Amino acid sequence: MTDFLRQPIEKIRELQNKLVAEQIALCAQGHEFYKQRWAEHDVDPATVKTIDDLERLPLTSKKDLMDNPEAFRLQCPDLPLEQRTLWEVNYTTGSTSDPTPLYVTTHDYVAYLGLAKRVGEISGIREDDVLMNLFPLTPAPMGAFMRSPMNAYATGATITAALVGAPFGDFNMHRSLDEAVRMVERHRATVLWGITSFVRRAIIRATELGADFSSVRMCSVTGEASTPEMREDIRERLRAHGVEKPIIFDRYGSTEAGGMAQCREDSDWHNPAPDLLFQEVVDPDTGRRLPDGERGALAITQLNRRGTSLVRYLVGDVVSLTHEPCPNCGLGGDRVVPPIVRTKDLVKVKGMLINPTVLLESLTAVKDIDEFQVVLTHQDESDPFSMDEMIVRIASPRTDRDALIAAVTDAAQTAARIRPRIDFVSATDIYDPAKHAKATRLVDRR
Repeated sequence: MTDFLRQPIEKIRELQNKLVAEQIALCAQGHEFYKQRWAEHDVDPATVKTIDDLERLPLTSKKDLMDNPEAFRLQCPDLPLEQRTLWEVNYTTGSTSDPTPLYVTTHDYVAYLGLAKRVGEISGIREDDVLMNLFPLTPAPMGAFMRSPMNAYATGATITAALVGAPFGDFNMHRSLDEAVRMVERHRATVLWGITSFVRRAIIRATELGADFSSVRMCSVTGEASTPEMREDIRERLRAHGVEKPIIFDRYGSTEAGGMAQCREDSDWHNPAPDLLFQEVVDPDTGRRLPDGERGALAITQLNRRGTSLVRYLVGDVVSLTHEPCPNCGLGGDRVVPPIVRTKDLVKVKGMLINPTVLLESLTAVKDIDEFQVVLTHQDESDPFSMDEMIVRIASPRTDRDALIAAVTDAAQTAARIRPRIDFVSATDIYDPAKHAKATRLVDRR
């Protein structure tokens, strides 16, 4: 499957050109949103014959999709049965409490199996692995939960699910964190598959319970930022369980795009399926494509999609791309180059624009903290015009609090040039796995 990624970029581009022309033609025929949007911009979709021609088309925002998800579903009645049949619906974040549906046909489902097989080959998921799905069972089908079995199917691995998460409904099928820990131990799971903060908390709880996690060789984490310091923290905790060389596979991606794959920890993210997904870095104001190495907004175009179909869709991240062969594994295609900055996350505190990602990375590097949370508020919470204040809430087993306060204060000032107030709380006051799928590291109460 990865042989395609060893083709010269010219061969990959040749196939992409063929696929994009077919996909745009289908959208022109049966895509409500794009037919209207392209007409408004006076663009003739018939002129889009190659990847380079995509620059003629306007960008698509996340708000466009959230406002009218039904308009993004391809409706072409003459397509073969498998391309019209709805296999499943999964959901991504919506503009209100209601999430946004993404429609998946049989064609799309099988395409994702191919993508997942390549992800497994690149990242090292093996046929003899036992995957433990630690993603939460949620009221609306979460893409990561639903795709976990697909990743096992594609690689031939075994999988089971802990069914964690906040309980809802009538059927009482959710399990506790402690039950999930015991399932990892009982099934001798080799890969923990879940949200970064929950996987870490499960390992911490395993240590507290005296559970045996020595079978775990890899953590496949996603759903929130994972810093090098966070990954090393997880590795250290697994080493304490006797795991000699634990691997942290950081699965960058989105429900809309699918998962990217690292061939080596802390390296770039391979696009495992350039025959399914074209990525470009653009100027979000003009739509102009930027060259490799230049940072801008990441936009994706689905090249062979029959359900919810997206063209030049802004995922909300600032990155750069490279098309050079990977220096680690030699694979071609395109790779997302870190750092990744979520454009919606930049905030202003005390008149200064700060990048929370940098702040959270700095705090993660402080040793002996089980959980932490940054709270932005006003010094007088009853007065919305009072001075901003940053509070760092900490849960830690350390008893020498003065030294820990000094370390946390220094980390915050280095990253954000702001001296925080430090509050000590219990770990579950910050993150309770029984109630929330992942930890909220930044809370803005202003």
